[in-house]
Parts: sequence; C-alpha cells; structure tokens
Amino acid sequence: MDLASRFREIDATRGIAILMMIVFHTVFDISFFLIAPVNVATGFWRYFAMATASLFLFVVGISLVVSHARSSVKLSGFALTKKFLVRGAGIFALGLLVTLVTWLYLHEGFIIFGILHLIGVSVMLSVLFFRFGKYNILIGLLFIAGGFFIGNVQGPIWLLPIGIQPALFTSVDYTPLIPWFGAVLVGIGVGEFLYSGGVRRFTAPHMPDLLVRPLVFLGRYSLLIYLVHQPVIILLLAAVTGTKVL
Repeated sequence: MDLASRFREIDATRGIAILMMIVFHTVFDISFFLIAPVNVATGFWRYFAMATASLFLFVVGISLVVSHARSSVKLSGFALTKKFLVRGAGIFALGLLVTLVTWLYLHEGFIIFGILHLIGVSVMLSVLFFRFGKYNILIGLLFIAGGFFIGNVQGPIWLLPIGIQPALFTSVDYTPLIPWFGAVLVGIGVGEFLYSGGVRRFTAPHMPDLLVRPLVFLGRYSLLIYLVHQPVIILLLAAVTGTKVL
C-alpha cells in the first residue's frame, strides 16, 4: 500500500462525526436563541453531544498513529517531535481565536478551553504517549475514569484545562483533558491495532461511493468546516425564523 495515500474509512468516520456535530449545534442554537424549547443540557441531546465528541476525538487518536508512523520514515528525534508540537500549537492557536470570537459575541459563557484547545494540546502531548502503543487504551480509560472523580471538584480558573472548574463556571464548550484526552489515547491504542506502521492491517469493507464521497469530503476538511459551520447555522436560522442573533 502507498504510505502517502489516505484511508477513506478514517475520513468517512470523521465525516460522520462532523455531520453529528452540525446536527447538535443546530439544535443547540435553536435552544440558545429560544427558537424552540429544546433541552440540550440533559437527556438524549446531552448524550448525543458526548457521543459526537467521543467519536471525533477517537478518530483524532487513530489519525495521529498513521501520521506518526509515516512521519517516522523521514523524521526522527526532535525533528519528529517538533512536527507534532508545531501542528498542535497551530490548532491551539485556532482555539484561542475561537475564544476571542466567542468572548466578543457572547462574553458570558465564552469558550476558554473547548474542543479545538483540547485537540491542540492532545497533539502536542501525543509525542509522550506514542511509545506506549496499544497500552494507550488502558491509559485512556484511566483518563476517562478520572473524569468521574474530578468532574465536581472546584478550583482556580488556571486548572480548567485538566477538568477542575471555578464555582459557577459556565461555557458553551468545555472539553478538558480529563476525561476527554482519554478518548484520543484510546484512539491511539486502537490505531496501533488497525494501522500499525501507517499501514491498514485489516480488509476494509466495501463502501458505496454515493454514500462515502460526501463523508470523505467532510472528513478531509473537518477543521475548516468546524471554523465556519456555526456562523453559517446561525445566519441560516436567522434568515428562516427571523430571529435576531446580533
């Protein structure tokens, strides 16, 4: 197999997560702007949001395994580490941009450490965990379990990234390392089973092009779609319902 090729099943799965995200954020905006009485904080939509984030972060972990294996062919040592540090820092910088935009738009409840911040930090931290290979599944489950222990722990705002919150803290997107980095680590561990050495280690099922191509497209451009989808959803809702959003 050509090591430079992309795996359609990874892009398609990421595309499914993107579709789920768009659906949830549409429902969230309908609730946020009081267009319809939808409860997104508990029940089905809460679990739907958790499943969406879990799937997306799981695929991030798998993708990191493939990227690391292929990068290791040409890079080693600090040069290899630097690649992931720079990539993660770039994604984290986009997260800071989201922080600024949501602070200007929302002010109260703006995003301090959301999913882009988490992914950026996760990419940077991944260089410490690749060595554990398949054992990252266990380490990831420990991170996930840790969320049950510190989820209600209160502390200073600078501990937000690890999952400890100040009293009365609110945010429209809060995705701390504990437990969510665990989903990335589980993805890294599973990735070592499925794509060890950057090569597919299983026979991919047949996927009809009519179904897969749109998902692959969404998956390949997931970062761009993430950055633009909320303004598009908000403007469409405003146009359709006449709701004032500014």
